[in-house]
Amino acid sequence: MHTDFTNMYINGEWVNGSSEKSIDNVNPFSNETLFSIQSADEEDLNRAYEAAKASQTDWADMLPQVRRELIEKFAQLTMDNKDFIVDWLVKESGSTRIKAESEFAASMAIIKEAATFPFRMDGLIKPSIVPNKENRVYRKPLGVIGIISPWNFPFHLAVRSIVTALATGNTAVVKPATATPVTGGLLFASLFEEAGLPKGVLNVVVGRGSEIGDAIVEHPIPRLISFTGSTEVGQGIAEKAGRLLKKTALELGGNNVFVVLDDADLDRAVESAVYSKFFHQGQICMSTNRILVAESIHDEFVERYVERVKQLKAGDPNEKDTQVGPLIDHDQVDRILDQIEKTVDAGATVHTGGTADGNVLEPTVLSGVTNDMPLAKNEIFGPVAVILSFKDDEEAARLSNELPYGLSGAVHGSVYRATNFARKVETGMIHINDQSVNDEPHMPFGGEKNSGLGRFNGEWVLEEFTTLQWVSIMHERREYKPFFS
Repeated sequence: MHTDFTNMYINGEWVNGSSEKSIDNVNPFSNETLFSIQSADEEDLNRAYEAAKASQTDWADMLPQVRRELIEKFAQLTMDNKDFIVDWLVKESGSTRIKAESEFAASMAIIKEAATFPFRMDGLIKPSIVPNKENRVYRKPLGVIGIISPWNFPFHLAVRSIVTALATGNTAVVKPATATPVTGGLLFASLFEEAGLPKGVLNVVVGRGSEIGDAIVEHPIPRLISFTGSTEVGQGIAEKAGRLLKKTALELGGNNVFVVLDDADLDRAVESAVYSKFFHQGQICMSTNRILVAESIHDEFVERYVERVKQLKAGDPNEKDTQVGPLIDHDQVDRILDQIEKTVDAGATVHTGGTADGNVLEPTVLSGVTNDMPLAKNEIFGPVAVILSFKDDEEAARLSNELPYGLSGAVHGSVYRATNFARKVETGMIHINDQSVNDEPHMPFGGEKNSGLGRFNGEWVLEEFTTLQWVSIMHERREYKPFFS
């Protein structure tokens, strides 16, 4: 297995980037520079796309069992190298070991699901309104797919697009986030190379957004851009792709609600709300952003919640019992501390936390928050919980829906009532008497409104990563009357 990650991977070769600039890969907890890599420029990106295009037809023409077997071999190699991958997630992305193990398990689940895709490229035979004619519908690969992976769950959120693209007969060019070039891209090149993937089918370029960010979308070769990241960047990608008539699969930001109705089991709700806020320091698109609690139980919920949050261990992500590790960089710490200050100035109360040690932000809880305060109206992406109160279910639904996001959510209460409430929330995913951070490889994953376009996982991602072709067959000579009399 290739373990020197100071080069990128183009057309089956480990090569230097051509940019004059380099990228430092920094451990977000220790601030140690792990290594530096020469950045890619637009010519590197062009070579990657050309390699993907040249290899795509042969790859798509392979028998489905060949593609399946290769993905299964990749899955086995991934499992064999679990400790290596988990270590990289800890030191490169600031993942706690608890989170890294969870991310690895989620990744293995989607890899196994994708291994079934080569035999799920279903077509149709449909009747015709023309005598002696047969209609067929074939499902085909799109061709080449551009994949832009994020830094927060880099291994899982990259692999779900990579294995889906390859399983369905597409080839791919991956640009990982500059903060996580190994876990978001180069590891896959290494593992697939060892699995025997043909040259050009998977390419990984490591480059700055300022140098190749626009080009990876606007290049004429890719037919779909798969992106996971912020809403602002996703909107720019959608605009560029739309102008060029490219498909997009976008998982964007979330301002997810966790609603506690007045008939909820409080202990259960508190435990779920702590997990869904502080898992991976809240740096997850599905993390709870706003906790909405019924007025009649608000004070008791806050008291129990703060008590549980104070028990969380924050610090070195390499220690097995650490629950909250570092943010990805200090800019994120400064941004969130500034939003805490402005939210307090607007009238909120801090119950615990509000300080940082390096990139480790202390788990923080605020109450007295309203939707117009910075920490409520913006996606926090950090270990800060904000609690809002509501009078009745109608107000809770209004508060849930009045911001322009709709990715995930959770509702606690009696099942019938909570389910009826959940149906009113404008979100792609919502969970009853559970937390908001859920992902299952066979269930549709995606958001509404400013939280994205399309769905990942299972049969739904097959629709995103493939296209349909109508082929009709005339079995006998057709008469074209009255054109020919």
